[in-house]
Amino acid sequence: MAAAGSGAKSSKQTFWRANSLALVCFAFFVLFAFAQSVAGHRDFNADQKTHGRPESSYGDYLTDGHFWEALTENWESEFLQMGAYIVLTVFLIQKGSAESKDPEKHEEVDHDPREGGKRADAPWPVRRGGIWLRLYENSLFLVFMALFLTSIFFHAVAGARTYSSEQEEHGQPRVTAAEYARTSRFWFESFQNWQSEFLAVGAIVVFSIFLRQRGSPESKPVTAPHSQTSS
Repeated sequence: MAAAGSGAKSSKQTFWRANSLALVCFAFFVLFAFAQSVAGHRDFNADQKTHGRPESSYGDYLTDGHFWEALTENWESEFLQMGAYIVLTVFLIQKGSAESKDPEKHEEVDHDPREGGKRADAPWPVRRGGIWLRLYENSLFLVFMALFLTSIFFHAVAGARTYSSEQEEHGQPRVTAAEYARTSRFWFESFQNWQSEFLAVGAIVVFSIFLRQRGSPESKPVTAPHSQTSS
């Protein structure tokens, strides 16, 4: 019995170690999304009170455009950043950066899976070839772009609800999601997040030339010269 219990414990430890990065990141996502909803609910009710309107319950707030607009406009910028960065690093180089390919070397990621033999343990689209391989070799970018476009859609839908409520207070007609997406307010909300994402990406690209974090795959080895490109 002790041996069986030890095996189960070891299995859990192995699962945690193998997936700890994703688990912690998603745990932070849940924590901060909850914190955002609580803070947003209080801010929303404070605004309601200021304008002499009834306060909203927390449950009602979670279905309100105010919450979903703020949430999805941030998702939108994150997915755009990641999708764009994936493609930009295919073609562009930053000498000395841990975030860039080395222009002096043929990187393994540039290898064409159509050339040479196919590994028996390769993902099935690679073994199948054709259109499946074409889609699979670009699947990371395609998924992030799909998530970006989905987030933009929900940003427009949620934003239109909030914007329409404000319009009605001033005797103006409600707007559709498509109409809201053509307003300066929609693009102001988008651009204020997009610019910050690319600032952050540009910062890590440049900082990783000169600065180090021992143990992180996002950094070059501590002893690596500044001129070394890639990690």
